[in-house]
Amino acid sequence: QVQVVESGGGLVQAGGSLRLSCAASGTIFSINAMEWYRQAPGKQRELVAGITRGGITNYADSVKGRFTISRDNAKSTVYLQMNSLKPEDTAVYYCKVTVYTVYWGQGTQVTISS
Repeated sequence: QVQVVESGGGLVQAGGSLRLSCAASGTIFSINAMEWYRQAPGKQRELVAGITRGGITNYADSVKGRFTISRDNAKSTVYLQMNSLKPEDTAVYYCKVTVYTVYWGQGTQVTISS
């Protein structure tokens, strides 16, 4: 069994920064992709950023140039550095970890005030 726990959410003003962390634990031999999704009220969950075990990254167009995803394979942890935050970034951010199957965290709230 694998547990996925996000942290680092909060309330910040527009233009500010936050760093999210997501740690996976449990019976893990090798983590493949680690991804961040978000879901705003009334909207579908969307991919924000992803990173492969080898470090290849991809981003949603809406966050390119503002967000940076990184991972520490030794710690089974993925990070999301979010800069120049906008009110439209407000959402619950979820971490998705792909091992031999997919595991999701419970989410962390990010609220950006204008």
